[in-house]
Amino acid sequence: MYKRGIIMNFINKLGKWKRYLLVLLDIIIIVIAYISLQIFIRDTFKLDKLVVEQLIRTIIVSIILYQLMFYIFKLYKNITRYESGKDYLEYILACALSGLCVSLINILFKLNLLGIKHNIVTSLIIAMGIVGYRIIARAILTEEKTEKKEEKQDQKNLLIIGAGLATRDIIKSIKTSMKNAYNIVGIIDDNKAKIGCQISGVEVLGNRNDIISICKKYNVDIIFFSISKIDTKNRKEIIEICQHTGVKVRILPSTQDIIRNKRLLDNLRDVEIEDILGREPIHLDNNNISEIIKGKVVLVTGGGGSIGSELCRQIASFEPKQLVIFDIYENNLYNIEMELRQNYPDMDIVAIVGSVRDKNKLENVFATYKPEMVFHAAAHKHVPLMEVSPLEAIKNNIFGTYNVVNASDKYKVKRFVLVSTDKAVNPTNIMGATKRMCEMIIQAKNKVSRTKFVAVRFGNVLGSNGSVVPLFKKQIEKGGPVTVTHKDIIRYFMTIPEAVQLILQAATYANGGEIFVLDMGEPVKIYDLAVSLIKLSGLEPNIDIPIEITGLRPGEKLYEELLMAEEGLQKTSHNKIFVAEPIKISMDEIERKLEKLKKLIRNEKHTKEEIKAVMKEVVPTFIEPEMVNSKEAV
Repeated sequence: MYKRGIIMNFINKLGKWKRYLLVLLDIIIIVIAYISLQIFIRDTFKLDKLVVEQLIRTIIVSIILYQLMFYIFKLYKNITRYESGKDYLEYILACALSGLCVSLINILFKLNLLGIKHNIVTSLIIAMGIVGYRIIARAILTEEKTEKKEEKQDQKNLLIIGAGLATRDIIKSIKTSMKNAYNIVGIIDDNKAKIGCQISGVEVLGNRNDIISICKKYNVDIIFFSISKIDTKNRKEIIEICQHTGVKVRILPSTQDIIRNKRLLDNLRDVEIEDILGREPIHLDNNNISEIIKGKVVLVTGGGGSIGSELCRQIASFEPKQLVIFDIYENNLYNIEMELRQNYPDMDIVAIVGSVRDKNKLENVFATYKPEMVFHAAAHKHVPLMEVSPLEAIKNNIFGTYNVVNASDKYKVKRFVLVSTDKAVNPTNIMGATKRMCEMIIQAKNKVSRTKFVAVRFGNVLGSNGSVVPLFKKQIEKGGPVTVTHKDIIRYFMTIPEAVQLILQAATYANGGEIFVLDMGEPVKIYDLAVSLIKLSGLEPNIDIPIEITGLRPGEKLYEELLMAEEGLQKTSHNKIFVAEPIKISMDEIERKLEKLKKLIRNEKHTKEEIKAVMKEVVPTFIEPEMVNSKEAV
């Protein structure tokens, strides 16, 4: 350690003279290589005068040619500590070519140098010497850098899943700059041919069935899942096995994400709920989507929200003529606008601050930009908050939708897509009831308009504002407790990009008046979800992180339905999109319902119970949560 420190101090003091030192060392190696080979061949340290003269001429010519070749290959511009196998191959190639050039010049100019065999053998010795001392120098420099960067710390026993190129790079990165942080105990791979083999000195210990036993045997602290190309089924199965180890798991994302970030270890992320759900990727008919969007003016209300912003991202990829983003919250609106301008610098993007409650503002927007397609995502969606402020939900969700619907009809929008929710099915809360009323509005309006009005209904969206998953993660980071409203509560989940892909696909099937229902996959118990997230953080539920049952919130169901019983269900050409038959309702009936709601808004002194009573008149399927929850409990 002390000697290495002296060497480093000496190297650092050289500064710009380092390159000249390398040149000098290379010349010394050339001289030693030629002299030592001659001594070895003649088996004596005494060389006659003619041999010495020939040797000197050969060494002088060799030094000139080797330096010229190194200059052509720009080898002295390399930074020694960052050199790799490719650089060392270039050194070997340069040395081999130099040896051949020495022999060629000897033949052409008859300089009476050493023969071709001597030059070729010597070039190999020179190559080994030059590469050898550079590897030693790199090891000294890298080790010293690592010691300076890392404080002493306890090593974590690391198990890596996947014996591929990514694992090789991870091992290299750890051994180069993080060996004080991780002790790699081994690798897991399902390929039988790889078991017992090694990658950079690390052995493949077994397959997925051995993960639990290996974690126990080697006291593994952390698992790196380093397979970027794997189907969702196998990813889910392996992660579920890891979950039983009680060890924290970090996962390598897609190849595209790896490309964005050059340092492989920086790509490793915590396991997401998407990995646990194991949903298969959605296949879209992009031609149909492109047909309804490309070259069109598209308006997205609530375009700064979690669903709205993703709608904007995916719509932008289909090259609309103009994308108009409308949102009341300026910060979110600004963020999505800047993101899209960076990613699509040539696209015509208009970001407008405004509320769907403001009819005059909407009138101005529609008159100015004349959108041909509208995605209406603006809404209050948080169930407990809307139970406290029911009139705000009515104003924003119902009358906001009504305003956008009327503007779309007036300005002859071709397609109008309402982003709805499973909470609109037999709603047990104000938010769900308002969204059901929105569905009724578009179904009624479709009968009297040339615009094709449709709704798309789906369940909870992972990572959206108000989603339970980000809340659980924050609670785990703070040491708990993780709060679950009921041990038996069940929800359907979908990723934001997945939901938006299906919204766009459903829009291509629109004939008018449909409510499209998205296949949400298997329902998930929220309590089990909390347990999984805690375990995959390397912690033990109700030991390291307590799980607290807080009780159902006002208006909350134990489970959500995606389809009302009286609607029926029909398939579309997409296996994840279904369509519900429209319920017969006229615009006149809608207007009468809206008039009742307007009376509520005019007199804001109504109690919550009175507001709910009117909502039950307006939305006949609006029921008390106790009725649904008691049935489920039975």
